[in-house]
This record gives sequence, C-alpha cells and structure tokens, in this order.
Amino acid sequence: MSLQVVVTGATGNVGTSVIQALAEDERVGEIVGIARRRPSWRAPKTRWVQADVARDPLDFTGADVVIHLAWLIQPSRDDEELRRVNVDGSRRVFEAAAAAGVGALVHASSVGVYSPGPKDRPVDESWPREGVPSLFYSRHKVEAERILDEFEGRGMRIVRLRPGLIFKREAGPEIRRLFAGPFVPASLLPLLPKLPLPDQLVVQAVHADDVGEAYRLAALSGHASGAYNIAAGPVLRPPHPVRIPPRVIHTAADLAFRARLTPVPPGWADLGLSVPIMDITHAREHLGWTPTVSATDALRDLVAGMSDPTGMDTPPLRARAGGPLRVREVLTGLGRRT
Repeated sequence: MSLQVVVTGATGNVGTSVIQALAEDERVGEIVGIARRRPSWRAPKTRWVQADVARDPLDFTGADVVIHLAWLIQPSRDDEELRRVNVDGSRRVFEAAAAAGVGALVHASSVGVYSPGPKDRPVDESWPREGVPSLFYSRHKVEAERILDEFEGRGMRIVRLRPGLIFKREAGPEIRRLFAGPFVPASLLPLLPKLPLPDQLVVQAVHADDVGEAYRLAALSGHASGAYNIAAGPVLRPPHPVRIPPRVIHTAADLAFRARLTPVPPGWADLGLSVPIMDITHAREHLGWTPTVSATDALRDLVAGMSDPTGMDTPPLRARAGGPLRVREVLTGLGRRT
C-alpha cells in the first residue's frame, strides 16, 4: 500500500506536525503539501505545491486522502479576505476532493464551532454548533462545517476534528505575532500565565504533535468518520482567578483593538470565556487517540517558544518573520493586512 495524502495549509503550526506524523507511517508513499508560500523546510516524502485554496486551480486527482487545514486568522481587519479563504476556500477544497473521487476528507474544525456551554462538565460532539457570533473565526468554522454537511453521503469518508488550543514550541513566534502583536515584550510572556485572569477563562489545550497524530489516525483509519473532540488534560484554569463581568472584558479588548495595540478583535476574548469543555471519550474509544503531552506542558512549550523563539523554516513559523524590532508587524497595521 502506498497512499498519497494531500495537506492544505501544510506549513503552519498544525500542518508541520501533520506532515511529520504522516511521514512516519509506512502506508504513506507521498505527501503533497499545499501552501500559499513555498517553504525551505525539507520534509520526508513531501512534495510542495504553491497554491491559494481560494484562487488557484485545485486538482486532487490521484489523492487517497485530503486533509484540509488552510485557514486565515489574520488580517483580522479584512473581513472579505478572511471569508474568501476560510469559507469560500473551504468549499473549493471540498468540491475539488469530491470531483477527484478522493476516498477520505479530513477537515480542521475547532472547539470554536460549538455554541457557548458549560465550564464545569464536558460536552460531547452532539453539542449545538452555532459558534460564538462575535468572532469571525467561530462564524467561519460553523459555515465551513455546514458546507461540509452538503458533502455527506457522496461517497467520501468525512472526518471533522475539533481541537482546543493547539500549542508547540516551534509555533511560539507565529502565535505571538497573530495574537499578542509587536508591543508585548518577549521578556514578559513567561509571566502571562501567572497573572490574575478572569475566572471564566477556562479552556483546553493540546500539543500540536498530538494533533498531528490525530490527523494521521483520522486520515488512515478506514473506520474513522464524523466528528471528534481533541484535547489534553488537565483543563486550563486561571491560577489566580478574578471575577470580571464578560462585558467589561469585551469592552477592554475592543478598545485595545480599535487603538491598534493588539491585532485581535474582542471576539477572541468572548470565545475563551464561553466555549464549553469538551469530552474526548469518542476520540479515545473510536479513533484510538490518546494525548501524550499534558495541556500544561503544551502551554509551557509554547511560552518557551515565545520568549526564546526558534521556529521552523517555513514562512508562518520563522522566528524572525516580524522583521527587525518587529517593524514589519507594526507596518502591516496589526491585523489590517498580511
């Protein structure tokens, strides 16, 4: 058996871990990594294709599996561009996979697809999928899943993975640029988890390498189908919780975004305060997936990568992609454009 697996969005935090997991599986003969910018990174069994999933021709002829990871978080001030890639681009990937007769399609969904839910008990994959309306990321994840619903029953095996926050050391520079922006000193980043935080900010995390393994299992296990929650324990809770009304948090985040002190809109705060805690029993029992890195260790790995960046030799993960003194991050308007 020599399978060809196509991975869109193959050069980012998750994509690089997915490629590494696939390359170690003897059943995989070739990985086709699709990215908007061709990387210098040389990965085993991988052939790079430079393409924008929302604009360029997509021909998946010969592929056995397509893993769709391509997604934009920035430019957060350009709604049209975000929707073009996240929603329209996803539809194009799904259509191309169906047209090529691909056997399996694995889609990168998220905890963000879920409606607000409990923080004191886990919910399974049947929890309502209405998202958090104030955040484009959540709205787009909901729309992408609804588009994917249209392809059920067309002969493709369809899998949706819904992970929590995904961390690894090499992604530290990228995540800092995407979410913290250029004005947060690297020396302060290790202190952030120790600061007083809203008591509602209860979230789940997972190491990117464990997520890569989940995608490998979803892609290559013929019985895998439907949705799977993906997260590690323990649930991350503020060590020094403070009671702050959600409206106050939203307003403060909105003011910082409008003042261009941060590249992320206030909906990200709303997401962290409202998404439910996920039950991963289905992934463990049906997919055969178990995390090997705790959520706290994944967070420590990320913080280390932010404060002492190493990155990887791909455009999204390069340690110094922000330029000298992070000037490129400032010039791009903190979320205005890439």
